[in-house]
Amino acid sequence: MQIEATTVEDYISKIPEERQEIIRQMIDVINTNLPKGFENITSYGMLGWAVPLKDYPAGYHCAPGTPLPFINLASQKNFIALYHMGIYAKPDLLDWFVEEYPKHSKRKLDMGKSCIRFKKMDDIPLDLIAELCQKMTAKDWINCYESNYKR
Repeated sequence: MQIEATTVEDYISKIPEERQEIIRQMIDVINTNLPKGFENITSYGMLGWAVPLKDYPAGYHCAPGTPLPFINLASQKNFIALYHMGIYAKPDLLDWFVEEYPKHSKRKLDMGKSCIRFKKMDDIPLDLIAELCQKMTAKDWINCYESNYKR
């Protein structure tokens, strides 16, 4: 479910009211803990954090001329989704997250390759998301991206 929005506030205003506060909290956690070098954007009908073109002019290979995506946050029909490209690209980061998750949530981890799905709004492990955000700098992400994806 993509939400057409041009700003964070525009996006929040278009999601169900019962999700607005937790989305605000997640945005705050990401903004507070993500290392410098990422910019907050709206992309793909979601909120996002990406390496800006001024810092990485090559941009995203799948959409030339766009910033290199790193994290996206979305309110989907049945859950909130957090997309973290570092988890997708770095097996050791994925392993760390999978091992840590049960220490921070009583719910079973529900995730895909880069998507972490949260179905219960009252059990989103914000402290774990904060730790995850601190694990990779923009420079680390660029190096990982280039070694894994750039063709």
